[in-house]
Amino acid sequence: MPEFTLATPYGTLIALVAMAGVTYLCRASGVIFMNRITIGPRLARALRALPGSIVIATILPIAAQAGSPAFVGISAAIAVMIATRMEIAAIAAGLVGIALARALGL
Repeated sequence: MPEFTLATPYGTLIALVAMAGVTYLCRASGVIFMNRITIGPRLARALRALPGSIVIATILPIAAQAGSPAFVGISAAIAVMIATRMEIAAIAAGLVGIALARALGL
């Protein structure tokens, strides 16, 4: 897309519609392609593990840069998630863990 197109008053709208279209095509192509594949036990196991892998691959580099408070928060969030299976409680525990670690100077 030429630069002048996005510089118009409708540039933001054009960008949003284009991104939404690409996102829809990615999701639709996944559904179309996966309908043609037989899902065996190994593939099913891999697909079940994928969301956790993506979360860890996203969070771990950020935590490594943030230092000890981030690891305290992640540990608290994981512990609460295992204990309660409630995402909102895990998020709250992670935030409290980070705040306490920073308050204690870790």
